[in-house]
Amino acid sequence: MADVPGSAPLAPRSVALSAVREQVYMVFPNDLNPNNTVFGGLIMAHMDRVAAVVADRHSGGVTVTVSVDAVHFLAPARRGDVLVMHASMNRAWRSSMEVGVRVEAEAIGSCERRHILTAYLTFVAVDAEGRPRPVAPLLAETDDERRRYLEAELRRANRLRHAEDVRALRSASAP
Repeated sequence: MADVPGSAPLAPRSVALSAVREQVYMVFPNDLNPNNTVFGGLIMAHMDRVAAVVADRHSGGVTVTVSVDAVHFLAPARRGDVLVMHASMNRAWRSSMEVGVRVEAEAIGSCERRHILTAYLTFVAVDAEGRPRPVAPLLAETDDERRRYLEAELRRANRLRHAEDVRALRSASAP
């Protein structure tokens, strides 16, 4: 079935085609908060940029971030650490996509990495006028990719249910 009336269906695209395997960022003193750990907003900004690359690659054009959910700060990053970000497409629907991001911290001089953050970002592909446009389905090939694909549908259902619950609450409490 075509995504746009009269157009051919988009061919599925693999996770590997758009993934960012390792994007690094060296932590400097100006990146630290008063606890002498990396400011969470800095990590989130870098995470959003890396995830945008994945979404843009998968969609073949411009995308916009529409939500960030399930951001889990698991451990702090500190002065002298190198942040290592991994991002890949988890699922693609009609015009929206979920990208998963994993951030690790590696101490300088050590090959040991600590998992410090996991997050899921939703992007929508847009055309030149800023309207949503269709994206290719995702081809999940490995067991891990299939697991993430199924989990993404659960998160999407939760996001949609939450939005509906909020609309209902606002309607019920409107004067």
